Amino acid sequence: MGIGLTVLACACFALLDTASKLVSVGVPMFMALWMRYLFQSLLTTAFVLHREGLRALRTTQPRFQALRGALFAATSLFGFISIMHMPLAEFTAVVATTPLCVTVVAALWLHQRVSAWRWLLVAVGLTGTLAIIRPGSDVFTWAMLWPLCLLVSGTGYQVISSKMAGHESPATTQLYTGWIATALVSLAVPFVWTQITDPWMWAGMFTMGLSSAVGHMMLLNAYARTTPVTIAPFLYSQIGFAMLAGWLVYRHVPDGWSMAGIAAIVLSGAASAWLTVRETR
Repeated sequence: MGIGLTVLACACFALLDTASKLVSVGVPMFMALWMRYLFQSLLTTAFVLHREGLRALRTTQPRFQALRGALFAATSLFGFISIMHMPLAEFTAVVATTPLCVTVVAALWLHQRVSAWRWLLVAVGLTGTLAIIRPGSDVFTWAMLWPLCLLVSGTGYQVISSKMAGHESPATTQLYTGWIATALVSLAVPFVWTQITDPWMWAGMFTMGLSSAVGHMMLLNAYARTTPVTIAPFLYSQIGFAMLAGWLVYRHVPDGWSMAGIAAIVLSGAASAWLTVRETR
């Protein structure tokens, strides 16, 4: 059940990225993000309060909650900009290197021991990222730097999440993350608000919020049913869903270099998860 929920959550996240790319052509970025966060926060709040009641509002880590919410907003912002300039599959593959970047932070900042095999996998994964963005080639534009900004904020988000694990209810964390991100983006909304008459744009923004809320709730339930090391390899199924969505909607198929980069990222991530299983036995 945990693996099944993980795969369904990845399908939801691929749908979120697809809807975001479609909406980005007709809706200002901050307005689209605000609508996504609002829909997501309302749906998450209804689900969490129904399941856990008012005790879900109590937090013992208010500063970490605020920081996590801010990093979540920054990650989504960089992701939205990146997805405007990149195909879905390549974008998803670059984002998938976040766990490898967390390994680097764990070694250099948290002073955790990292084996030589893990360093090799980090190198393979980051090489795969370079094969996708290809600095110095005709494919590379300055817009390709946005995914790297996303990796920085996403890595910080994951590190903060790991430090909060065991000290805070996942449902409470999800609740605060959504509303803090909504509040931050709300500061910019009055300056970009525009009249949206196309019903498909509204449907797209609702789909963004719904798929994000459902995906995160499924992932929370997956972690409640099985271990993170069991789930980790199946998180890469999102790349497959992204490739399928990119082909169905945009008729895009990654070129040879991008396919090689995607393969390197998937293999390094899956091998890293396998190493984690061995090390926790």
